[in-house]
Amino acid sequence: MIAYITIGADDIARARRFYAAFLPALDYELEERADGLSCALRTQPSQSVTLPELYIKTPFDGHPASAGNGVMIAFEARNQQQVRDLHAAALAAGGSDEGQPGFRDSYGPRFYVGYLRDPQGNKIALFASNPNEPGRDG
Repeated sequence: MIAYITIGADDIARARRFYAAFLPALDYELEERADGLSCALRTQPSQSVTLPELYIKTPFDGHPASAGNGVMIAFEARNQQQVRDLHAAALAAGGSDEGQPGFRDSYGPRFYVGYLRDPQGNKIALFASNPNEPGRDG
């Protein structure tokens, strides 16, 4: 099980603006700390497993942050409309488009996804695969 994910950012305020545009709608709480941001899913009273957290920090080695080639973090949305809404909100909050929301031929018929880059260049996916919504072929 993944315990946490840390990504680097040179400008924490800029990163906060970007992530605050969509993570709260996906039930994440953002907490600003002295060393960066902590983003955690809200826990439910009956929840026995702690879900992975996302940390956004300046690199410990003091060098500039850089995006990993082939690294991507995917966040699951409730439905296709939420993917579209959050993709647009993240773009308005300083992200850049890496692929408009829609179905992709290389994935299953219900996998609806939009891709972004955060202000630091990290690749983010927002996806939904709700079985109650129309799929790619219908």
